[in-house]
Amino acid sequence: MRIRGPQQPVDAADLAVVQRQLGRAPRGVVGVAHRCPCGAPDVVTTAAQLPDGTPFPTTYYATCPRLTGALSTLESAGVMTAMQERLGEDPQLAQDYRRAHEAYLTDRARLGEPPEIAGISAGGMPDRVKCLHVLAAHALAVGPGVNPFGDQTLALLPQWWATQSCVTTENEGDDR
Repeated sequence: MRIRGPQQPVDAADLAVVQRQLGRAPRGVVGVAHRCPCGAPDVVTTAAQLPDGTPFPTTYYATCPRLTGALSTLESAGVMTAMQERLGEDPQLAQDYRRAHEAYLTDRARLGEPPEIAGISAGGMPDRVKCLHVLAAHALAVGPGVNPFGDQTLALLPQWWATQSCVTTENEGDDR
């Protein structure tokens, strides 16, 4: 397994895009972990502790509103429930999911280790499937073969970027 972490340092232009995507100032962003095929950041890497001191377990954070909307649609369709059932029935899947949890913790440890979140990854790992947003963001950030439920979630998604970028320079993101 190859864990990659942030691929590019964050710059002012990327932070401006992320702010338009989120509709608020981003907090604790330390890098762009993945870019949408349109070129905009769609997953950022976040510090383990936010600037105000708050521990933050979500290392890989999905920012693109089209991506997060598609993930919310999958969650409301019961995908997490089905995944949770499979997790309890398939020992190999459970082992692979535990490895994804450990990989997540390893990545976050490079960014800091607040004691309040020691051993806690995100998305329900390693025992629950709680948030497809986190699992998909992890899979996008580190690539296929690390997070089995993240990979499966990505396979279920439509091409959220296909119509146009979620943010554009001309309209400052009004097409969201």
